[in-house]
Amino acid sequence: MQQVADLRREDNWLSVTLSDFGVVRARAIVLATGVSYRRLGIPALEDLNGAGVFYGGPTSEAPALAGREVYILGGANSAGQAALYLARYAGQVTVVVRADSLDAGMSRYLIREIEETPNVSVRLRTEIVDGGGDGWLDHLVLRDQLKGTEETVAAGGLFLMIGAHPRTEWLPLEVDRDEQGFVLTGTDLPASREWPLERSPLLLETSMPAVSPDQSVGTARRGGGR
Repeated sequence: MQQVADLRREDNWLSVTLSDFGVVRARAIVLATGVSYRRLGIPALEDLNGAGVFYGGPTSEAPALAGREVYILGGANSAGQAALYLARYAGQVTVVVRADSLDAGMSRYLIREIEETPNVSVRLRTEIVDGGGDGWLDHLVLRDQLKGTEETVAAGGLFLMIGAHPRTEWLPLEVDRDEQGFVLTGTDLPASREWPLERSPLLLETSMPAVSPDQSVGTARRGGGR
């Protein structure tokens, strides 16, 4: 497998140095480095990764969960968006968060939409402590943090949205990233960054012209066009 050792812009070309091949040149490059997800660390659920337990968003898995009880662990905007998307397919969607309210990490407009969606509910001050299934997830164990009680619930799907780290450490300093390492694009680019072209950066273009992230693998923080 080839690894990228260097990326740089030379005049109108982009040069990529590969570990076992040397230098190749291109007019445009798409970054599809992906992310490393924060793990839940519960053996029974890790064993079902891909079989009812999923890290990240539900775009490709949602249709297969039609009519099922689905849970989402996470309280950020990505979890709220996932819940609303899954609600189109699942019989019931439950968002599980440890905080006292969704306001701690989710935008108000998403909270309002969740409250107005009949098949989406929220379990506050709750954590997932166990679960399992025979080849596919069929139950979860939830713990109420205030009462200390545990409850076993039927579950056909679990989406873990508890944080991810983008694999962008290897990128050169010319490619701007935020404090978490996500690539900045479009209007998210800092005003202090000198832009070398006469036109403005495109919607999904990084601070290195003609280098853009693949949105499907979560490398970028979504920006806008200037």
